[in-house]
Amino acid sequence: MHENRIGDLILDCAFEVHRKLGPGLLESTYQACLAHEIEGSGLEVIREAGLPVIYKDVHLQCGYRLDLWVNRKVVVEIKVVDALNDTHLAQVLTYLKLSDNKLGYLLNFNVCKMKHGIRRVVNGL
Repeated sequence: MHENRIGDLILDCAFEVHRKLGPGLLESTYQACLAHEIEGSGLEVIREAGLPVIYKDVHLQCGYRLDLWVNRKVVVEIKVVDALNDTHLAQVLTYLKLSDNKLGYLLNFNVCKMKHGIRRVVNGL
């Protein structure tokens, strides 16, 4: 399945989770519920996927973890913050580069309307 189709399904699931739960809960709650919804859509979800850093041909286990990795093609980073900032965006871009993926989503569930908490992030590779 193409990344864009996977992304559409992820967003449908995020809207559903936000519609049911609203803002104000813990990040881990949204992560678990979103993973459940995405899996219910027939996609594979890896929660807290370990992400090594490769530096000069050395694999370093630095403790980086993808919140959700969907079909091993799309990275989802979940936040519960007052506002997304450039550091959050840079984090997703770095995760995309390290995982060699093209598409990621930065989802902030601490908003009144979910459409205001979505950032689509593309790695130009």
